[in-house]
Amino acid sequence: MGCSSCSSGKDGQPKGCKNNGTCGTDGCNKLTVFDWLSNMSLPSGAKPFHCVEIRFKNGRKGFFKNTENLSLSIGDIVATEASPGHDVGIVSLTGELVRIQMKKKKVELDSDDIKKIYRKASQKDIDIWQKSRDREEKMKVRSREIAIRLELQMKISDIEFQGDGSKATFYYTAEERVDFRQLIKEFAHEFSIRIEMRQVGFRQEAARLGGVGSCGRELCCSTWLTDFRSVNTSAARYQQLSLNPQKLAGQCGKLKCCLNYELDAYIDALNEFPKPETKLHTEKGVAVCQKIDIFKGLLWYAYEGEWMNWHKISAEHAGEIIAANNNNEKVASLEEFASELLEDTKMDFENVVGQDSLTRFDQPKRSSKRRRKNRNKRKNTNKGSSDKQTVTAKSKGGNSENKNSNRSKNQRNKRHRSRNKNNDKS
Repeated sequence: MGCSSCSSGKDGQPKGCKNNGTCGTDGCNKLTVFDWLSNMSLPSGAKPFHCVEIRFKNGRKGFFKNTENLSLSIGDIVATEASPGHDVGIVSLTGELVRIQMKKKKVELDSDDIKKIYRKASQKDIDIWQKSRDREEKMKVRSREIAIRLELQMKISDIEFQGDGSKATFYYTAEERVDFRQLIKEFAHEFSIRIEMRQVGFRQEAARLGGVGSCGRELCCSTWLTDFRSVNTSAARYQQLSLNPQKLAGQCGKLKCCLNYELDAYIDALNEFPKPETKLHTEKGVAVCQKIDIFKGLLWYAYEGEWMNWHKISAEHAGEIIAANNNNEKVASLEEFASELLEDTKMDFENVVGQDSLTRFDQPKRSSKRRRKNRNKRKNTNKGSSDKQTVTAKSKGGNSENKNSNRSKNQRNKRHRSRNKNNDKS
């Protein structure tokens, strides 16, 4: 129903995070619109706009009339009119911005296709809605098994239950027209529910399912992009991109929508360049364009027959040569203009971010000379320690001999003294 930050009011009805149409954790709504009029009050005597935008599963939205004049805010769960029964959705936009969105999507205000809001959803409505949502994943797996068994060339991408649980809509993609009459019979027998099949394109499928693109951000079609314009390979050619289908294709298998974002800027920039098919006639020979750098405003030309030698010329100089050729005049050579474009190979690097080298924690490799010196030092220290051990051993041996000689002398002196005493007594 929403993210964990959405608070709940009485009877367990979620209030919403009240973040002006955008979710703080980006888990509540897709294709949200920032309500910049939420903090502004209506002038005196003005009535609020009677239509409300309501979001259902994934990015499916619709406009509904608030005939009961309910006080609705972004995030409220309401029960809306459906055929048959009722559906349950979340209010995604209110106020005057709904009028602008309806005008943008060309929806008439007094159209009979705009259905009405019954009431705010009760706890019973929310429980039935949640139980039916829990069944969708299991039904998706089982429905794909049935479609494979019937050998139908189609892919069931998503299932959406109606709020009252009386109907399920199966979204599928297919390259060709599919006869799914037998499939509907088996679905009705298997799931005991009213079935509706709805075919969507590959771009619409990616928008419903969502995901992360190669740029590291969420898909544009599932977050903010509402209109799908056709993308041609000429957009990649204008932007000097390699025609690699693996890099240019999105998750839908088609060309990426972002190829059209900067296309107008590239086309305007290319108007200042000469056409690539225009040849430069010089006295040295005829030069053909090989490459264009739009950002630096440079072109690379090569003489016919000398395709390996490229000459770099600015767009202004190329225009001067073409103007001279139009007047039946020839320039001496391209080297005259290319010699002025001398690059400064000196590059001043500055640590702006404050990051150091990535290899600052790696241990530097020791050279062979240092290793030899360390080995010699170890050998010398080992020799010195062995010499010290021999000297200490000798000194210890000499000390022991001196001690033994002193002991023997003392014993001899004691014997002489005892003998002298005996002679005196006698």
